[in-house]
Amino acid sequence: MAVVESRIECVVLAAGSSERLGQPKALVNIGEDNLVRWMVRRLVTQGLSPVVVTRSEIEREVAEATSPCEVLVNPNPDAGRTGTLQVGIANLDVVTGHGYRLLVVPIDRPGFSDSTLIRLVSSERTCCPMKGGRGGHPLVLSADDVEGIRVASPDVPLRNLVKPFRFEVGDPHLHLNIDASVDLVGLADSLADL
Repeated sequence: MAVVESRIECVVLAAGSSERLGQPKALVNIGEDNLVRWMVRRLVTQGLSPVVVTRSEIEREVAEATSPCEVLVNPNPDAGRTGTLQVGIANLDVVTGHGYRLLVVPIDRPGFSDSTLIRLVSSERTCCPMKGGRGGHPLVLSADDVEGIRVASPDVPLRNLVKPFRFEVGDPHLHLNIDASVDLVGLADSLADL
């Protein structure tokens, strides 16, 4: 009997407040591009159709950068990433129905390689990459875990809702986290290596 893979959807989380950075992370310049455009292109190249969830203050810029992808606004982004993810899930439920796996891509964690992305997309179970024993991003969710997040309180951290299988990768920039201005130094060069 052949194993049939469930379909995979993708949500890019780009609704954080960026208080420490002092500018929207999604719109950080990477050479002649911005981070959200760069990220969405990578995902589309792998056959994904990402939905981007962002804040109302930058919706227009994000939509221009990611066209023709769907861009949604989280009406309460300060509640946390789970709430932002739920906005994406609710949209996907209407457009595609239930029963999908979900690749969750935080905009501020872009340091994963294409080979890591391919491995995640092919996984049927909830998993994430790790390097040196430390978990990283993105995260792929099984259909069952998508269901659990769908009904969770929006302010509960994802780490409290899922326990992903972790697989070791050699991605040199896996733990890159765009959080403060110091993280922008050499960012374009680091991402060019991917």
